Amino acid sequence: MPTHAAFNWTFHRIGGLDQVTLRTPEELLHLDELDPKLWVALSCPINKLQFDARTLERLDTDKDGRIRVQEVLDAVRWTSARLENPALLAESRPELPLADIRQDTEEGRHTLAAAKRMLDQLGKADAPSLTPEDVAAATEAAAQDAFNGDGVMVPHPSFDPDVNRFIEDVVTVTGGTADAGGKQGATLEQGQAFMQDVRDNKTWSDELAAFARTFPLGDATDAGFRLVQDLRNKVDDYFTRCRLAGFDARAVFALNAPETVFAQLADHDLNADDAALRDLPLAHIEADQPLPLGQGLNPAWIERVHALRDTVIVPLLGEREALRFDDWQTVLARFAPYADIVAREPAAGAGRLGAERLDELLSGDVPSRFEALVRRDAEATEAVKATEDAERLVLYNSHLHRLLMNFVSFCDFYALSRPTTFQIGTLFIDGRSCNLCLRVDDINSHAAQAQPSHLCLAYCECVRNNTGQKMNIVAAITAGDANLLFPGRHGVFVDTQGDSWEATLVKLVDNPISIRTAVFAPYKRVGRMITDQLEKLAASKDATLMSDASKSIEKLSTDVKKDEKPFDIGRSMGIFAAIGLALGALGTALASIAAALFSLTWWQFPLLFVGIFLCISGPSMFLAWLKLRRRTLGPVLDASGWAVNSQIPINFLLGSCLTDAAVLPPNASRSYNDPFRKRSRWAVWGTALLAVCLAALLAGGGYWGWKEYQKRHVEEAAHAVAAPQPEKPAAP
Repeated sequence: MPTHAAFNWTFHRIGGLDQVTLRTPEELLHLDELDPKLWVALSCPINKLQFDARTLERLDTDKDGRIRVQEVLDAVRWTSARLENPALLAESRPELPLADIRQDTEEGRHTLAAAKRMLDQLGKADAPSLTPEDVAAATEAAAQDAFNGDGVMVPHPSFDPDVNRFIEDVVTVTGGTADAGGKQGATLEQGQAFMQDVRDNKTWSDELAAFARTFPLGDATDAGFRLVQDLRNKVDDYFTRCRLAGFDARAVFALNAPETVFAQLADHDLNADDAALRDLPLAHIEADQPLPLGQGLNPAWIERVHALRDTVIVPLLGEREALRFDDWQTVLARFAPYADIVAREPAAGAGRLGAERLDELLSGDVPSRFEALVRRDAEATEAVKATEDAERLVLYNSHLHRLLMNFVSFCDFYALSRPTTFQIGTLFIDGRSCNLCLRVDDINSHAAQAQPSHLCLAYCECVRNNTGQKMNIVAAITAGDANLLFPGRHGVFVDTQGDSWEATLVKLVDNPISIRTAVFAPYKRVGRMITDQLEKLAASKDATLMSDASKSIEKLSTDVKKDEKPFDIGRSMGIFAAIGLALGALGTALASIAAALFSLTWWQFPLLFVGIFLCISGPSMFLAWLKLRRRTLGPVLDASGWAVNSQIPINFLLGSCLTDAAVLPPNASRSYNDPFRKRSRWAVWGTALLAVCLAALLAGGGYWGWKEYQKRHVEEAAHAVAAPQPEKPAAP
């Protein structure tokens, strides 16, 4: 796509991203000259967008389920050729004033004529503008019209009943095609294919009838053929077994059913439909034995063999009590031409309508009347296309600029004035509302691809209890903390239509949310680690104590009686001495720390506390700051099927706007008199004691510092007095 440096584009830096403004008609007309690398997005899926569905259908010209750069350019070019001032697209007006439609181009004049015709059909000929409601009503009426230009004819009250029946027959045989109104109808091609199938079936059925007239069975030819086909495998099996028995007499026992089979059959009530009985041969197997046609037949097959005898064998071969192998081959050979004709039956299926209906279709003029209706429908194509153009212009006038602001640039996302096309609602969970929510298909796959975004992402499964609808969403957490966000936590998701969904958190991609949370993160981790270890130790000790208590209680009482001895102060002195040494070491350590603290001057104490704070929280804050600086929406959109050029940064200010924490209203008042919370005096005394200690520490540090200063001053003065004075040279 060529780029031209002659046009002066205007870019606006928003959120650290350079984005084209697209406000003037010239910018819209030259959009095809803007380098696609400067577009924020190159393509996006339409099934995850919160956008007008009809407009998306019009934009997706290749029907691949995605919006691409060329389709956006085509839409802008098409709209600019029909609007007097394309810059008015930025207003996203729902109605289209007729005065704004161009009359200096052929496209504009056709669209204006179609708009006036639509208003006239709706009884609003004097209306100054065309609204989406007008377009929807006119489009619905056109879709229900018999002649809507879609090339599909459906049964209609205004049609002749014979034509309606013809259309129904075409739909029955071919499956039909859905017309613009959603009903199944027939196209010209389907009607012609149907009639060809009718002719083929007629030719085929005539050939069958001609064969039957010369065949000895006459009208019973087809029934006899079906009977031969039904018994062929079983008869072939019988003769093959008999010929094998003639080959080797030892095979006779194996080829007949063994006694165990009859023993199993005797265990339950038998009937001719028994599956095990049907699996037995037609008759007893002997070497080169013919098939009996009267007695000695398998009860499961006796009726069909008798029917074969009466319907086929006797008419073709004459009366006989048994069927030899050669006779059976003769029967098959006599039916071979008929079998060849049956195999050539047309596959389309018009024969199911019956021979009488086929004769009606071939003898009447209904097909030609149907073709006349199709030609009349085709004549309405131009008017229908003009109506569709008017609908498209209304839709683009209302929605196209919003698409540009969420495709060419992401101004809507950074402006925060309205939800973007990819934001599907708001998630309320853990005392906050998350406004950046996207729809996802596969949670695990999306989470893996979105990891480089450095966003804290909450994946939720949402269900509407009243309808049973389900969907998965991902929400960006950009305020508060993640302490209480864990799988299984429940919330409420409200989509852009205002419908509420029950949301369950199933996966959390944990990343820093704010610098404030990073400050306390080390202390929380240490506290959590200590708590976990204490809980594990307590649980372990409790389990050990409970398991040992029952075993030791009797032994303990017995040992006490045996080993009762007077208290030995000498043996206990060692314990007291060890405790004293430990307390002494602890006191020495505390004294050393206190001496070090008292050696500091008053202004060094704040620096000490700041240093300790930075040593503990500094690394966590620095890492959080690095990740928060690199937060970006790009990987999240990529994981949702978008193709984006930019990483779409989310800085600190934007992040704070995407998630709202719970706060009291500005004019609210609050009472701290909580009847269910008892005031503790320990907190007051503890605070007072801490204040006294800090004051003593600061005063002590200042006092000892002043004493140290006085001591050094006295020592320096004494040293100066004790030092020998240099002798003065004698006067000459």
